[in-house]
Amino acid sequence: MLRKGRYDARLAETRADVVAAQELRYRTFIAETGASPREGGRDADPFDEICSHVLVEEVKTGRLVCCFRLLPLKDGGEIARSYSAQYYDLDALEAYGGKMVEMGRFCIAPDHAMDPDILRVAWGAMTRFVDEQEVEMLFGCSSFHGTETEAYLDAFAMLKERHLAPKRWLPRVKAPKVFRFAARLRRKPDLKAAMKTMPPLLRTYLMMGGWVSDHAVVDQDMNTLHVFTGLEISAVPPARKRALRMVAG
Repeated sequence: MLRKGRYDARLAETRADVVAAQELRYRTFIAETGASPREGGRDADPFDEICSHVLVEEVKTGRLVCCFRLLPLKDGGEIARSYSAQYYDLDALEAYGGKMVEMGRFCIAPDHAMDPDILRVAWGAMTRFVDEQEVEMLFGCSSFHGTETEAYLDAFAMLKERHLAPKRWLPRVKAPKVFRFAARLRRKPDLKAAMKTMPPLLRTYLMMGGWVSDHAVVDQDMNTLHVFTGLEISAVPPARKRALRMVAG
């Protein structure tokens, strides 16, 4: 799909490719975070069978350093097929008429997490996919580590103040345990503290004009708090589109 500097991105071609992605996900999401253990040292679920998997590897060594999966949908009428629909009531998005793609299980190897070039290549590959498939909305779940909200109150207050979904697309509550930050928080966010605790993937979505649900799902199994995140491609600022396409080109 894409080669830039020390890394390249490609679609998984074999079962072994998918297993490698599942093993990296296990190391990132389970072994490093205290989430519920899985058998076999892999983070796997039925969605792996219906998704395309993107692998970012070191050119020199072939080592897998980042992965994510993509589930294309022809429009909002198929959104019940998505991973996110397990946790959010997405009936409002069923009326969305354009092509959509769910990006999920995004992770970077813990020992490479501080290398910005990996995220740049990953988003370049995503940009190429979006352009080639004429996708109009990108969505998924963006996760905060742990299930305690106290460390993230400024981040959630900032999401409430600046980044809530348009009412016409706003997901409703479906999961049994949620943090209704838009309804509960009354604080003015400390923007520096908010950005410091904002997950890198979510931060990137927001810089491109993304929006979030008004509540976070408390996912005890994965030991995370996550928000539904949407990005309408038409809303991405022109300068950001040019920068992404330069990487994707």
